[in-house]
Amino acid sequence: MRRNCRKLRPQFVCVVVLLSAAVAAQQIGAGSHVQTSAHANRFYSPAVDAGDYIYISGQGPQRADGSLPANFGEQVHQALDNVKAIVEAAGLKLDNVVYTQAYLEDINKYDEVNKIFGEYFAKTPPARALLGVARVPKSPIEINVVAVRNLAERRAVYPPNYNPGESGSPGILTHDRLFVSGMSGGDPVTGKVPNDPAAQVDLALDRMQSVLKAAGLDFANMVFINPYLTTQIPGRVMNERYARRFEFGNTPARATIEVSSLPGGANIEYTGVAVRDLQQRRAIRPKNMPPSPTASPCVFAGDTLYCSAKDGFIPGPHGGVYATTTQHQLRQTMRNLLDNLEEADMNFDQVVSTNIYLDDLSDQQGFEQVYAQYFGKTPPAATVVQQLAPTERKADKDDHFPGLEQVSLIAVKR
Repeated sequence: MRRNCRKLRPQFVCVVVLLSAAVAAQQIGAGSHVQTSAHANRFYSPAVDAGDYIYISGQGPQRADGSLPANFGEQVHQALDNVKAIVEAAGLKLDNVVYTQAYLEDINKYDEVNKIFGEYFAKTPPARALLGVARVPKSPIEINVVAVRNLAERRAVYPPNYNPGESGSPGILTHDRLFVSGMSGGDPVTGKVPNDPAAQVDLALDRMQSVLKAAGLDFANMVFINPYLTTQIPGRVMNERYARRFEFGNTPARATIEVSSLPGGANIEYTGVAVRDLQQRRAIRPKNMPPSPTASPCVFAGDTLYCSAKDGFIPGPHGGVYATTTQHQLRQTMRNLLDNLEEADMNFDQVVSTNIYLDDLSDQQGFEQVYAQYFGKTPPAATVVQQLAPTERKADKDDHFPGLEQVSLIAVKR
């Protein structure tokens, strides 16, 4: 069953498709929002077809009837079957997938996940980041995907000393971008993790740079980076070492996320996206915002805008997070995100994908009620995770509250 609906903006067509792993693929056109009513959250489109790329929301292990397979291996298979069904609904195949992020509640299951990924992506696997988090909406795994429509220039990039046992390519080149897998602060040959946090950061950045160089690029080409780190890496150390690699004020957009764990006992991992042609790269910064040594608010890769994660922080001389609830903090977050979109002459209607990080998944329902007000009937694809145990919700001496949510986004200028 399929329902077509149009918005005032003619470039976007809403398409609702009933999907499960066993449902035949439904062809959709560029610029469409793919919605799966069988086991979808109505606040997020299961996928958005943005023309050159398709962005697929985080998929869990539930079947079309909402039930869960009995054991972990079957649950991973089901999550990937759900991804496959949506990819095919866009008229593509798994060969078109260029990037995945997998969130695991138990990082000790990494080897099993790695093996099952290899069954689905046996030919030229996509770039991949695999992360340990506290909770995902449908336990125990969530997987999101980016797929490219044109396979003509899709190829894997391999730097020296890459572990061939991984079921993800270190980098995937497309006609205009490079997607870089999670590069950790462990030795690429031995897997040993140095004791010194600064050495771990440098090693992870060196590994990312080796992928870039294998593709004929460098850090200047990066448009978006996710530093994922555990509590073992002090933020000041990470920022100081990181800033050495980039031109001041012209850094990539960034979402720095503290996670529960990383594969191989690593404490830091970098993953992200680079643009092949530097003439297609342009950083965006509101005029009242000073330049930063670590992150640009947003960066264009051609017509695609990658934006840094924002929370409910109120900027200014007495700035801070003052709202006490997730919903109230989210309204300030959306204001902060809109400032950056407007600087790029864009708005929320052009957002195709978001990553949402909640302090407590118990707040998800309230979060979604506010979030939905900004996107209307055809929302972007989205991935929701709780990366850590909940924080203590208590004001400090300056009446600042801890951040309870963060949102990063991708928008397409059409």
